[in-house]
Amino acid sequence: MRIITCFLAVLSFAQHCPVLGEGSFVIHVVDGKTGRGVPLVELTTVNKVTFVTDNAGVVAFDEPGLMNRDVFFHVRSHGYEFPKDGLGFRGRRLRTRPGATAHLKVNRVNIAERLCRLTGSGLYHHSLRAGLRIPLKEPLLNAGVLGSDSVHTSIFAGKLYWLWGDTNRLRYPLGNFDVTMATSPLQGKVESWPEKGVNLTYFEDGKGFVRRMAPMDGKGPTWLTGLCTLKDKNGREHLVAAYAKVRKSMEAYERGLCEFNPSKEIFEKRLTLESPKSLHPGGHPVRHRVGKREWIYCGPSLPNMRFPANYESWLDPGTYEHVKVDEKFTGPNNKPVKRQHGHIAWNPWRRCYVNIFSETWGKPSFLGEIWYAEAPAPEGPWRRAVKILTHDRYSFYNPKQHPYWAGEGGRIIYLEGTYTASFSGNPHHTPRYDYNQLLYRLDLGDTRLKPAHNGSR
Repeated sequence: MRIITCFLAVLSFAQHCPVLGEGSFVIHVVDGKTGRGVPLVELTTVNKVTFVTDNAGVVAFDEPGLMNRDVFFHVRSHGYEFPKDGLGFRGRRLRTRPGATAHLKVNRVNIAERLCRLTGSGLYHHSLRAGLRIPLKEPLLNAGVLGSDSVHTSIFAGKLYWLWGDTNRLRYPLGNFDVTMATSPLQGKVESWPEKGVNLTYFEDGKGFVRRMAPMDGKGPTWLTGLCTLKDKNGREHLVAAYAKVRKSMEAYERGLCEFNPSKEIFEKRLTLESPKSLHPGGHPVRHRVGKREWIYCGPSLPNMRFPANYESWLDPGTYEHVKVDEKFTGPNNKPVKRQHGHIAWNPWRRCYVNIFSETWGKPSFLGEIWYAEAPAPEGPWRRAVKILTHDRYSFYNPKQHPYWAGEGGRIIYLEGTYTASFSGNPHHTPRYDYNQLLYRLDLGDTRLKPAHNGSR
């Protein structure tokens, strides 16, 4: 009797578990409007086992004991919705057959479309397990980077240079706190557009992790800001930035200027400013011509300073000028929108400056609501702002545009930001995605982005 019981148990186990090599049950979540795979979609079973789609919108499901069964999956994602069933549940029952594929369509609530995660591990881990085609050279782990904070970019020496802040590593909770850096080919020349990710070449330390790119003297992390490429009087390019030495309270106790040394492949200090509160080139610099003179405007959200657009002026704080800006932003019903950080860039299709910025004390997230606004000049005046991204109790801060990728004459723009549970009050961190950079695409032809001033389309 015991032998028969054991045989029946083994037979039942074999019926409901995948055979090694038989394959996973592939769930592909797509945008109902564009048909593109949607990353960062959570599929949760009734017993609270959660799977998160990778960059292709794929989950390779092979949970032992749940194969060859009818399994209900709750479907949830920031800024996307799955239709409710007759009892109000947003999800669907699927038959989990090894080697089979199911497609789920989600409806995008956000104006901006989520494309992919740019940094961290497991960018295409489900797709690899499912045996699907992978578009990146390093789809699982690149230079040991698990996550990085806040991006800056600049075109220098024919490449796109990337900077990030504090960076997590695999072997210990403490990683790199002195700037992480990588390069990539200019999109559209060597590679396709960045919808599926970017092949990043990190500067490495020879030990399986990234190099400390700005090891300035002093205690605490080093953060860089105001990254830009400037020419000197002889026409030579310089990749420059402002640095800050930071205390545990995230307060800067020293600021100065630094420059990338291409031969040593490291940032070197050029000068220390008189005070950490001194006027300095911060945020994401933008070029703007006033009359016959070209300036570099800088600021963490809106430009609070400018200097003549050349290397010698950058190196001389005596050329820095304060900028007075119109700081009024209003959303629906003329309700004020409190800005955090952001990035302004000239848009040729709208024939104006576009500001993508994050909101503080927003809802439903403290630092996860992203807005769009327009103005004829960096100083403003800024008009009605429109929310383009929302997150449910999750942060998405320090958004950055990528104007060099703009498509269709500027109608299609790309932006990214740091996706993290930090400051959100949410104790549940999204596996693999947390503390990483997400890329979005925004179509400026969307009718919900109404013209903000007479210069717009």
